[in-house]
Amino acid sequence: MTNAEKIVQTQLDAYNNKDLEGWLNTYAENATQYSTDGELLAFGHEQMARNMRVRFAEPDLYANLINRIVCDNVVIDHELITRNFPEGKGTIEMLCIYHIENNLIQKGQFKVFNKQIFTV
Repeated sequence: MTNAEKIVQTQLDAYNNKDLEGWLNTYAENATQYSTDGELLAFGHEQMARNMRVRFAEPDLYANLINRIVCDNVVIDHELITRNFPEGKGTIEMLCIYHIENNLIQKGQFKVFNKQIFTV
């Protein structure tokens, strides 16, 4: 396992454990998060923490890794994420592209697709 892959796996484990501090510790203080379309989602730990506090409050939140590609300092994950949406529990698929610099995630890019709501 490469160092970049270890960092991203640590980030995924912290996400699934809803460990905000552990999750933030995998990101550079001035890290950025974007959609793959270029929309800025968060800049720096303060904005990322604000976003993730809301996400981590979801009782069923969990990301399952479907596939991972590692190319030098870039790690690309394909995940199936269980979420709690206003309309009910469901899943989304997400493409996550992480750029690692100085042993931290400097930039993350995300694409959400295939949202499905479970019916009871």
